[in-house]
Amino acid sequence: MLENMHDTPYLRGIVGPEIIAALAIIARSVKQSSGLPCGIQILAGANIAAMAVAHAAELDFIRAEGFAFAHVADEGIIESSAAELLRYRRAIGAERVQVWADVKKKHSSHAITSDVGIGETAHAVEFMRGDAVIVTGSVTGDAPQRADLLEVKRKTRLPVYLGSGVTAKNLKQFIAADGFIVGSHFKQGGHWSRAVEAKRVEEFMAAHVRLAARPGFQS
Repeated sequence: MLENMHDTPYLRGIVGPEIIAALAIIARSVKQSSGLPCGIQILAGANIAAMAVAHAAELDFIRAEGFAFAHVADEGIIESSAAELLRYRRAIGAERVQVWADVKKKHSSHAITSDVGIGETAHAVEFMRGDAVIVTGSVTGDAPQRADLLEVKRKTRLPVYLGSGVTAKNLKQFIAADGFIVGSHFKQGGHWSRAVEAKRVEEFMAAHVRLAARPGFQS
């Protein structure tokens, strides 16, 4: 998954054409070179721009924050984007691009929806025609609560991915998930801003292979 994580401070909801253009070129090159499933997130909450890039670069999905319900992020209030985003997806003929939606997103306050559980939020993503749900910890590099994962799995039929904090050591705690977005753990010292360290990737994949051999494991 591609992301403009070093592009701080993040703009809220709408980004400049220079960001969209650069990411489209990069994304197209990565997709063509790798031939692998690939998605994109454009921070912060620039879901329309991410859909445009994904369509132009022939990516497979976008990671959307603020798809269902609102929250307060570093950049301010991020409101629900589902209605506008899915209508835009149809208008540009990008129905093949899936929307993977964060629920109770990291680096955010959810006080305004404190009476709505994470499972109900995930159910809302399904109701609003999202394609998958992403569960995270409270900040980058923090693992989700296993109870949150299980609650989300109970409340939605959508695939559930973990979007932060999964490591070679704790992977076995999260075998109920349908997949993992791993970033920080692959970096030197486990820090998101550093370069990828091949040994850490190899250790994670070796742990995944061992677990995948167990009955009932999903990936």
